[in-house]
Amino acid sequence: MKKSAVGLIAVSVLFLLFAASQAAAQGANASPAFKAPLLLTSAGQSPDGQLAAILARRAGVEHTLSPMATVDELAGVGSLGIVVGASLKGLGAAGIDTGKEKERVRALVTEATRRNIPVLFFHLGGDQRRGQLTDEMVTEYLPLAQWALILKSGNFDGLFSRLAQEHNVPLHEVERTADGQEIVKAAFQPQG
Repeated sequence: MKKSAVGLIAVSVLFLLFAASQAAAQGANASPAFKAPLLLTSAGQSPDGQLAAILARRAGVEHTLSPMATVDELAGVGSLGIVVGASLKGLGAAGIDTGKEKERVRALVTEATRRNIPVLFFHLGGDQRRGQLTDEMVTEYLPLAQWALILKSGNFDGLFSRLAQEHNVPLHEVERTADGQEIVKAAFQPQG
């Protein structure tokens, strides 16, 4: 083999190694480390907030579940978790209509963003928790998040995948809610 061909191969190998290391670095940054305490709140007043709280507890993440969290509760918070899933029964029990609920969550996410508090998005109700109101909230809040965890069955039409890709949000899909425990734990681990 000629020296020029060997040199070209060596340069090509170096370039491929560099490209691979860059891709690995970008992949490592795809799921940033978040800070506790985590404030979890419902967007839609479904019982799915309890599922997110169980995941956080099992993952060893300091957290508070406040289904009707307000902007005042962001003081001292490291991360905000929005648990999206609309329940008309839950909204009725909370004495709030859909417009007021959307307004509350929008204000919370806006203020968290202003304070540089990262937003985590959860949809743990699967396909049974999908519907017009839930889809409206998914479409509004997922693009504002820095990370998302969903039950795979809820992504039957690709809505979550499309929004996550369009807005560069790392999306984690699990078959069962319990499978999200390690993903939540990893999200709060220092990256190195």
